[in-house]
Amino acid sequence: MKECIIITGASSGMGREMAKKFSSSYPVILNGRDLERLEETRQQCQNPQNQLIWQYDLENVEDVEQTLATFLTGHQVRVAYFVHCAGYMKTYPLKMVSASLFQQTFNINVISGALIIKTLMNRKLNGDTLKSVVLISSNISNFGAKAFGVYGASKGAMDALMRSLAVELAPRVRLNSVLPGGVRTTMTEHMYQDEELVKRMAATYPLGLGEANDIYEAVNFLLSDKARWITGQQCTVDGGRTINITG
Repeated sequence: MKECIIITGASSGMGREMAKKFSSSYPVILNGRDLERLEETRQQCQNPQNQLIWQYDLENVEDVEQTLATFLTGHQVRVAYFVHCAGYMKTYPLKMVSASLFQQTFNINVISGALIIKTLMNRKLNGDTLKSVVLISSNISNFGAKAFGVYGASKGAMDALMRSLAVELAPRVRLNSVLPGGVRTTMTEHMYQDEELVKRMAATYPLGLGEANDIYEAVNFLLSDKARWITGQQCTVDGGRTINITG
């Protein structure tokens, strides 16, 4: 059976960039909810014919396990690596936050990822193939910001999950998270429409704002055997933003 990498959120933004990069090394299972955009990603990958599309909306956590199990069995593939890029971010002050927003955000950002890992640990489905997992968190996980309560809470939960699973699943599987800072993606595009905001943001990053490739390089390292003795760690990739107390 082919050994693949699953990338969630592959229909756009950071997930798409990850898929394009990793397609030179592995067959990629592209996950997202928009089939047309997933097909666009596949065509931008190397060897498009080797890339698979798993169209599924991760907000629907009730059927994640069964749907993924059916997909793996039907395509006769096994998964060695998993990158959870799917993310949902809405920024509202507390007075505008609803229970449904919390649920939607946690379903996509946290719960779906946990259930995918659970499925990939099933030996009947995936053998002992899974080696390494990277969850795409955020530097907001470790500090506060107005209107980021729901999103920040989901990323904090993601990192707590990562640490616990890193202990529970060792030594068979390594788990780490990458915490990006200011990177222009589909999810953050609205922020970059405000030139004044971009200038203010850039001024707080000692190395300037980042690019999706900066995040890929960190993820690629953590998935690789070069990181064989690294697990349960938050890897912050934010151009020095979180250590800049003058920003």
